[in-house]
Order: sequence, then C-alpha cells, then structure tokens
Amino acid sequence: GVDAALNNYVAIHYESKHMSWLHAMWGLGMLTGPYVMGYALGHGQGWGWGYRYISIIQIVLTALLIASLPLWKQRKATVAEHSGQSGESAESVPATRKPLGIRGVLRIRGAKEILMMFFCYCAAEQTAMLWASSYMVLGNGIDKTTAAMWASFFGIGITAGRVLSGFLTMRFGDPIMIRIGQSVMFLGLIVLFVPLPAHAGTIAGLMLVGLGCAPIYPCVIHSTPDYFGEDKSQAIVGMQMAFAYTGSMLMPPLFGLLAQNISVALFPWFLLACLAVMVIMHESLRRKCGSALSA
Repeated sequence: GVDAALNNYVAIHYESKHMSWLHAMWGLGMLTGPYVMGYALGHGQGWGWGYRYISIIQIVLTALLIASLPLWKQRKATVAEHSGQSGESAESVPATRKPLGIRGVLRIRGAKEILMMFFCYCAAEQTAMLWASSYMVLGNGIDKTTAAMWASFFGIGITAGRVLSGFLTMRFGDPIMIRIGQSVMFLGLIVLFVPLPAHAGTIAGLMLVGLGCAPIYPCVIHSTPDYFGEDKSQAIVGMQMAFAYTGSMLMPPLFGLLAQNISVALFPWFLLACLAVMVIMHESLRRKCGSALSA
C-alpha cells in the first residue's frame, strides 16, 4: 500500500529529483536497520528489542502522517485549482474512473515491458544484497567478517547514488538516467571479473553495481505517468510493485539453487543476465512508447 500509493503520488505531483531522494531515504533506512539491531544486541537487550525500537519509529511516523493529512488535502486542492477544476469535481474524477484490473493493465501497450523491467531490476538488486557476501567467502576466499563488511558497499552505492541521481535528473531525463544506471551496472559487473590485487575488484565492482542500480527504480516509476497517463499510472504502479516483489522473492532462491548445484561463481553472470533482459525491455518500451516521453 505504501509503495504503490506513495510512489504514484510522487510520480504525478513531484519532479524526478524528489523521487530519487525519496528512494535514497529507503537506502538510508536499509543501512540504519542493522545498526539498530546491533545496538540492541550489543547492550544485551536481545533481538526482540531491535524490533521494538523499529516499531517505535513506525508508530511515531504513523502519528506524523496522520497529523500531516491536512497538508495532503491542501496540495490536492492546489493541484485542482491549477488544473481548472473545482475541489468537488476533482474529487469526483477518481470515483467515476473504472478500475483497469490485471488484464486491463497487461493489455496496455508497453506495460509488459515496464513490468518485466521491475522484475529484473529487483531480481538483480536483491540477489546482490543477499548473496554478495557468500560470493566473496565461497567464491573468492575472503574471510566472513570482511565479506560482511564489504557487502555493505552495495547498499552504500545505492544510497549515495540516489542522492547524486537527484541532482543529475535536473539535467537529464528519466530514460537517459535509466540508461546511465544500466551502463554503470554493466561496468561494475565487468570489474567483478577483473582479478585485481587485495580483492579491490570485488569492492569496486559491488560499489559500481550499487551506483548503477541507484537511478533505475525511481526513474522508471517517475516516468510511468508520462508513458501511460495519470489516469492509468496508479494501476500500473501497483502492478510494478507486484512484479518487483515477485522478482525479489523468486530470483535470489533460484540463484541459491544454482550456487549449490553448479557454482557460486555464477553470481556476476546471473546479475548480468538480469541486466540484459532489463536493457532489452527498456529499449522495447522506448520504441513502443518513447514518443510520450522525451529522452
């Protein structure tokens, strides 16, 4: 609910830089969570208190969201005023809009491509997050403590990259930002294959893959209303989230099976395959719907 509704709201009402910075906050939370748990464990409070601290933060956040409801309504009224609608007519538009449904979304030209982009992106992102340290230990002989620390460079790359992407979107459009991200991901995967001394290639490669991931997710979401129209964007963003989490759920276990039965050295090849399909889907989307969104 948060992902589908909030992402679509920001995509419609805000600029691409705001979407990138919104998702940079996700990265900040991702990096902060382990430290909260580490604090609880380090002070002898047990893992349960780690979850309690997070729940307290969530409760405070919920209270702030409830308190800010008038601000959301005020912005809605402002948008309606700028579009020449009265508040009453603006309210009536969503009520009279017929839900698209899953089949309706899939029939939209370009929808399959953008959904598969999300599937492949999240497949690559989550596989990298969950298997990077195992790849370093089992594939490169790096000790477990060092591998766990170095694996965090991927998350740092995403977070720092999304902060940087926010500034770059002021100059480049969403399609170019997506292509830049895909190119940097490819460069990072190539670096993973290079046997640099002291495993420098592994560190640099993971950081570059994370940096490459940074602009893709927020820029794809932000471009959705431009590709398909604001009247269809909520349904499509909802489906995007479904495909994103399906990729996150299915593909890391699939790589686990490949690692167990073949070799963990397939890690960069697996990510490269996800990236290749993602690039193909993006270019197909551009060919079908590119006229709706300038590069």
